[in-house]
Parts: sequence; C-alpha cells; structure tokens
Amino acid sequence: MIVPMKKVFLVLLEAEKRQALKSLRKLGLVHLEELEGHSEELSLLKGQQSNLETALRLLQDLKLDKTVKASNPLEESDAMIFADQVISLFDEKTKAQNEIMRDQLELDRLSRWGGINLEDFAYLSEKGVHLHLYEIPANKYATLPEDIETVFVNQDKNTARFLLFTKDENLPTLPAEAFAVAMPEKSTSAMKQNISDLNAKIAKIDSTLLATTSKINFLKDAIKAKEKQVEFENAFSGMSCDNAENHALAWLTGYVPTENAEEVKKLAEAEKWGFAAVDPEADDPVPTKIKNNKLVSLIYPVTDFLGTVPGYTEYDISNWFLLFFCIFFGMIFGDGGYGLILVVAALGGLFSAIFKGKKPASAMFLLLLIGLATVGWGMVTCSWFGIDTNLLPDWLKNLSVPALSNVTANISSEMDTYVSQNIQIFCFTLALIQLSIAHLKGIVRYIKSLKALGELGSLVMLWGIYLVVLNMVVSSVRFPMPSYTIPLVLGGFLLNFIFGNYDGNFGAGLAESAKNIVSLLLGVVNVFSDVVSYIRLWAVGLAGGAIASTVNEMAGPMMGGAIICAAILLLFFGHGLNMILNVLSVIVHGVRLNTLEFSNHLGMSWAGFSYKPFSEKE
Repeated sequence: MIVPMKKVFLVLLEAEKRQALKSLRKLGLVHLEELEGHSEELSLLKGQQSNLETALRLLQDLKLDKTVKASNPLEESDAMIFADQVISLFDEKTKAQNEIMRDQLELDRLSRWGGINLEDFAYLSEKGVHLHLYEIPANKYATLPEDIETVFVNQDKNTARFLLFTKDENLPTLPAEAFAVAMPEKSTSAMKQNISDLNAKIAKIDSTLLATTSKINFLKDAIKAKEKQVEFENAFSGMSCDNAENHALAWLTGYVPTENAEEVKKLAEAEKWGFAAVDPEADDPVPTKIKNNKLVSLIYPVTDFLGTVPGYTEYDISNWFLLFFCIFFGMIFGDGGYGLILVVAALGGLFSAIFKGKKPASAMFLLLLIGLATVGWGMVTCSWFGIDTNLLPDWLKNLSVPALSNVTANISSEMDTYVSQNIQIFCFTLALIQLSIAHLKGIVRYIKSLKALGELGSLVMLWGIYLVVLNMVVSSVRFPMPSYTIPLVLGGFLLNFIFGNYDGNFGAGLAESAKNIVSLLLGVVNVFSDVVSYIRLWAVGLAGGAIASTVNEMAGPMMGGAIICAAILLLFFGHGLNMILNVLSVIVHGVRLNTLEFSNHLGMSWAGFSYKPFSEKE
C-alpha cells in the first residue's frame, strides 16, 4: 500500500538553522521539499563531490587488478587528495596521448620524405643555403624552369617530391601545381623518440592507476559521505528566511508518514519550533512510500531496476505486479527444465548466504518464486529442456494438462492447432482477468461518485471486446460471435462516454467527453489491441520452445560418437543462450504487460518519486 503522508511546516529561529537540521537528520523521518541552496560552502562541497565521482568513474573504466591487496580505509581529507591524484594522473595520460597523436600525424605526413633533421636545415641556412620542401604532380616535375635549383627526392604514381634551393628567403616563381610542404617543428627522429618516451610514461601511469583500484570501494564510501554533506548544506542554505534584523525566522516544508507525524511534533515541541501538519493538497509534490508484507516486497528488485514509482495518488500494484509477473515469466520461459535450473540457482544462493551468516538477498527469493512458476508451466505443458514428449517418462506426461500439453499436440496437426488455440485462449483470458482487476479497482475508488459508472462502462466494453478477440484471433468456428457482443461494446462505450469524465458536474463531464470523442473512439481500438497484445506470451514461449528443440536436434546425432564433448558443449551453449534470450523477453514483454497495458487501464502514469527522508542513514 501507499503510506498516507502529512505535509509538515517547521518554523524556527534563523540562528538555530544548523542545529535544527542536525536534529531533523538524526530523527530521519521528514522528506524535505526540494530546496535550491546557494553558498560558497555548498559550491565547494559540490566541487569536491564532483572530483570524487570523476575519480571513481575513471578508475571503474580500468580493469581491476585483483592481485592488489585492499588498502586501508580513506579518511575524508585523504580521499580528496587521492581523487585529485587520480584525476591528475589521467590528465597527464590524456596530455601524453594527445602529444603522441600530434607527433604521429606529423610522422605520417612526412613519411614519404624520409628522415628530416632540422639541425641540418638550420646549418645550411646559416651558410646561405635555404632548403624548402615541395611536391608537384609527377608529370610536371620535368617542366620546372632550368634556372630553379632543385634536388629530386622521390616519386610515386602521382606525386614528385623535391628540395628547392634558394640563397635567401625569397622564393622564385613556381608553377601553380607546385605546393610547399610545411616544415615540422621537430626533427622526425626527435618525434619518434618522444613517442617512445611518452608511451613509457603512459605505461607507468597505467601501472600506478591499476595499483590504486583497490581503493574503489573506499572512494564510493567517501562519495556517499560527501553526498550527505552536500544534502545538508543545500538544505541549510536553501531554507527560507525573513528579513527581520532581530529574531529572524527560518522555515521549511516537508512530508512525513502520517504514522510518524507525532514523533516530528514531539521533536518540534522539545526544540521549541513552530509546527503544523496538514493533509497534502492535490498539487503538492508528495513523495511515495510503499509498504507491503515480505511476500509482496519480493517484486521490489524488479521495480527498483525499472525505476518505476507510482504517484502518491495512484495505486500500489506491487501485489498484482508480483502475481502476474510470475505467471508471465513462467509462460515466457515456458520450460520446466529451465525452471529447475532457476530453482537450483536460487536455493544455492540462499543456502550460501545462510552458510556465510548473511541475510539472503530478496532477489534470491524472487528467483525461487519465478523458477517455481516456470516449473509449474513446464509441468502443465509438458515442456522439459525441449525434449520430444515421446522420449519423456509416462509419469511426467501425466502431470500435464491435456488441453495445453505438448503430449496432446504431438498426436496430430489438428490437435496441435487445438492446443495452440487453447494457449491463446489462456493468454486472452489472462488479459481479461488482469484488465478487469484494473477497472474493478477504479470502480471501488470512485464508488461514491458517478465516475464509477464510467469505469463500469470500461469493464463491460472490455468483456465485449474479449469475445470479439476470441472470434477474430482464435477461431470463428469455435467462438461464434454472441448476439450480445455488440450491445456490450456499445453499452460500455456509452457509459464511459457519459460518466468517464464526471467530476462533480454532469454537464461539464459530458462536454469534456464530447470534446475528446475521437480519443474515446480510438480507446475502443486500444482496448482491442491491449487484449490481443497478451498473445505475445504464447508467441515468445513458442519461439523459446522451438529453439530448445532445435538445439537438441543438432546435438542428438553427436551424442553417441567420439564428439560427445562437442554435443555437451552445444547443449550447454544453446540452452544457455536460449535462457538469456528468454530473460530479455521477460524484460521486454512480461514487464510491459504490467507497466503499460495494465497500468494504462488503471490510469497510472508512474510519475511518482520515492520517499527519501532527511536522514543520517542511506
């Protein structure tokens, strides 16, 4: 459930701001409204935080040297010095790389000229002989005037290179096709030596940096500590204050769970602050705190990964998300053998944590749950590592549900079609159940308003469209269109049109619906597409099963020969890849049905942000 919140106001003496914030942070219950602080101290802290984060990012890009022993924890001052050293080393490395690039480009430009020694050119210049590098199309070199002194250097297919001799800096008139080649700033030998020296320097820097990778975790801790300092200073400098010279006041606003409001009040009374707590307004930026039992909380690793947070006035669908996510996961993975692997992996992770005296990660319990769901669906359909059902023992076949089982599908092409249709029906029925839950929740939410009739209309229309989908997608023979189908759709649409936008004023709601008539009509099509989209559960599961079967067929002929090791590797690689693809499919399809189709029917936008109290703790 989404925990009810109170909006709290605190008023205190401006001189007591810092101590008040320390007390609030120690209490760790108030989520402060967004503040934009400004101070020299805050700018300094943000700069330090930026340096720490930059150093961490640079070190994380390196391959960790596991042979380096962990260093001692870094004090705050040492962490800053260390970060500056890391950044300085990377700057030196970048500078060296850029210089190497410049020299290498010069060497590439002059590569057809051979070695160029600037000292020789300077010596000749002192003697009154000035040399200039020139290039000209190969067929034009012979046309140079005879009074021009040149020395031919070399020639390729298109270009001739030569040295031009002059007694002073003045250049003779040359053909337009001839162009001067700029002299380098350094001799080519000096550039080669410089590149070698710089590469040695970079290697030394890399060695130094690799030796510091053991401090990455301590650097992360320093960043967290600095973030807390920035948070505190931002709140301190961002608190509103009046302009009175004497007894200046400061105040701030925040949010606290209703159940904890009394604790904040007691602190305010003890500190002699002004205190008020009210229910949030509709437009207040209220954070979302979700509280559920341990079972429902298993879905949090998924929602945290997705970054999905419902708005304060929206629904907490964690329980439904968990239920349907497990069902979708099992259907998409589709294979009981794969499910067993997940179960074993989950149990291994749980027992390993217990053996080490650590608290098992909730992700392991979720893995166990979805693994069991996959085993369950594999049992229903008789899918075990893509093995032909004819090769499976009878007791395993008997565990399956004939109407959905591969055992039944293998009897004939007609039975295969029958089973496929049944699984499609199952998918569409899941859509009907899940989307009906969404509208039932809407009816309950608006039960004291005529808007509940709009949600009822959406529910009725959904049931009518479900019948249309069975007829059009599954089979018109098995599911002829009932006579009441169209009245259900039209009746539901009319209810939604009349009451869907009701907000206390019947006429205004009706006018809003009339204004959005096109969107409402398109909404009927969207409901159809939403129901049909659940067929992806069947399609993706079918694809995964086909891949598993293909892998077995490829490996089968090799199992009895001398290349049995290759067969085992093929099985391992093929099924492993299939499982990875299935995970990606779950992320794309299984999550989508919850966060898009289901959420849209709930009217959710996932526009919330998490409750993060001003606290000393993370």
